[in-house]
Amino acid sequence: MSESNRAVNRRSLLAAGGALAATLTATGEAAAGGGRVVPRTSPPGDDAGRARIDVHHHFTAPEWVDWAEREGLVRRRELPWWARWDLDSTLALMDRAGIATAVLSPTMQDRYRSAAQAREGLTVVFEALSRLMADHPGRFAFFGPAVPDHPGVTGWALGRALDDLGAVGVGVKAGYDGVYLGDPSYERLLAELDDRATVLAVHPLDLPGGPPGVPTVPGIPNFMCDFLLDTTRAAVNMIRTRTLDRYPRLSVILPHAGGFLPHIATRLEAFGGFCTPPLDPSLVRDHLHRFHYDTAGPLSPAGTLVATAGADRILFGTDWPAASADIITGITVPAVDTDPAFTPCRRRGINRDNALCLMPGLGRTARAG
Repeated sequence: MSESNRAVNRRSLLAAGGALAATLTATGEAAAGGGRVVPRTSPPGDDAGRARIDVHHHFTAPEWVDWAEREGLVRRRELPWWARWDLDSTLALMDRAGIATAVLSPTMQDRYRSAAQAREGLTVVFEALSRLMADHPGRFAFFGPAVPDHPGVTGWALGRALDDLGAVGVGVKAGYDGVYLGDPSYERLLAELDDRATVLAVHPLDLPGGPPGVPTVPGIPNFMCDFLLDTTRAAVNMIRTRTLDRYPRLSVILPHAGGFLPHIATRLEAFGGFCTPPLDPSLVRDHLHRFHYDTAGPLSPAGTLVATAGADRILFGTDWPAASADIITGITVPAVDTDPAFTPCRRRGINRDNALCLMPGLGRTARAG
């Protein structure tokens, strides 16, 4: 497809998505803050398009790859493209896309064979992150990795990341072996995160039951559909089990605009009575406004998401390097820049201010651009 045709098709999609957005109130500027005092880090009228904060950025430390190959955990030549992170390409992409600060999520932290190996591998990751942030002040922050497979290590890792290195949150998979967030097995982890008023960044993987990386439907990569369902399952399970009621100081970021969640909101309200325990429609709507959602994916026309959750719950994200530089600069960024659901004030919030409001620690490190 030519670049001109792609741009026309993209504009057509955004215009279609704007039909719903047109029904929203014109006073969204005030509502965009949800009644909160939102930090104004950009001049009035500036949409912060050159000072974005990317909250969805995968980081596979080259130092960790060296270590993991020596340990027999990975083979460098067989690494997937999204695990081939390098500094020069990353900084080039960030400058090209107007990203002032990237919040890194360490990848491949579920491969450890023992608690001792997990502690050693995480130490390598933390040292790499510490050097990176020291060498490039303001350009990088990070989510500390949780390792539920090794509960004894997770407590140490949280302390190292949050207390010693200043992580702005914690990253976790939507589910492990078919057991999703909201299940009682996560209570210890979530209770500790709630005590710390932590941000929890969720990320999906393959649906349970099949070989890792093998398409559930031949010819359709799992990240196309299955990842979105994985996120949706975790979100619905957290709603069903009232996770955010039990842990009110916990803030949850759902990737890829919440998977299918915003699009099945009415379905959840209508048929939630068939869940166990039954879902009250008001509970569904309340929780939809309590999650946060990133734009990685890239973002589809956003009218439904804005109407369902509110623009102040949306955060800029790229999915780098799973998403290429051309996808990010050619689709992801223009989707935010031109979507008719976003007023200038909403766009400034999405690009930067919503992340600063959610994660005040970013204000001590995020570059103003």
